[in-house]
Amino acid sequence: MPSLDFEAEKAAFRDYYNDNAQRLDQAKSAFLTLLSSLLAHGDHVVTATGRIKDREESIKKFTRKYQEALEKSQTPYEIKDNITDLIGLRLVCLYDDEIEPVGELVRQHFNVIDVTDKTAEIERTENLFGYKGLHLDLRLDGARAAMPEYQLFAPFRFELQIRTIVQDSWSTLDHKIKYKKSIPASLKRRINTLAALFELADREFRQVRDETTSEIEKAEAEPEAEVAEPAPDDAVAEPSSSNDDIERGQYAPLNAFRLLRVARHFFPDVDFEPSRLDGFTAEVIERQPQISRGKFNYYLRSKIGLVRRYKTLFLESGRGDKFNAFTEMRHALYAANPDAFAGMLTNIARENFDTWRAANDLQEEG
Repeated sequence: MPSLDFEAEKAAFRDYYNDNAQRLDQAKSAFLTLLSSLLAHGDHVVTATGRIKDREESIKKFTRKYQEALEKSQTPYEIKDNITDLIGLRLVCLYDDEIEPVGELVRQHFNVIDVTDKTAEIERTENLFGYKGLHLDLRLDGARAAMPEYQLFAPFRFELQIRTIVQDSWSTLDHKIKYKKSIPASLKRRINTLAALFELADREFRQVRDETTSEIEKAEAEPEAEVAEPAPDDAVAEPSSSNDDIERGQYAPLNAFRLLRVARHFFPDVDFEPSRLDGFTAEVIERQPQISRGKFNYYLRSKIGLVRRYKTLFLESGRGDKFNAFTEMRHALYAANPDAFAGMLTNIARENFDTWRAANDLQEEG
């Protein structure tokens, strides 16, 4: 029963904590699994972690935040009812505009007890910087609480923090700063400056993402540079330099976004990993600095048919079991311009390809 006897309530809380420690940990794991399952179907990259708050730290928090007010108002209490984050879970997103959509998804599947929007609190104050994020106090909804696998955990509430990677980093570092209330004003100003830099970093990372997406969309929107189905070897003319070709984007300098557009045409079923494509593009440009989108497209159109015949025989021969889109493009570039792109293949790969091409030429001549 609730009381105003702090020593009695402290002992009762310790008993409660010790008796339920294993179940609390099981509940934490069950809630994490459920959240991960719900978020797996979304477009947001989120990592989920959790912890059980230390027993004595829980008592210290109650003493610091609640004890005085409750006793002053003569309100009987149980410590466990005031520690809403005994089970604490955290979702970490990449970008700050993902916090609210993730929060909305979570709201649809749990009973919401309370919401604290740290971001809104900070942004309403023009001269204050610091920890931002969304806190939700949650409990299983009625439907899940009735399921056999969740019945044991239905009584437990938990606090969910949703943050970005940058916000999570700031919170971790901020908690390591000692004597924040006692340090000189000059140090407090420096802490505020650091907090503002973290906030700026969050904004800039989002901007980089948005502008990168914009660059991909711009490359996709450029007029077609006569990308056609793979043609017989050497049957494709090099791009001309007419004004029409220039306006169509034939001579636009190659970059990762334009290369992606061409690559998607020849490999429509391949999901190109951005960092790998970026590195491949840099490698191509390093070997032919003035290469244009049209030239790259020409190299692939003129040689991709040849390379795919070689790929079929290569895989059938048992010499290897991998010949991916990047490998095809490397072979096509080398076949189209050996002087510039010999280094795109290893010595062994180049020798095998040259040997097969020589035999293939003899067979066609015969």
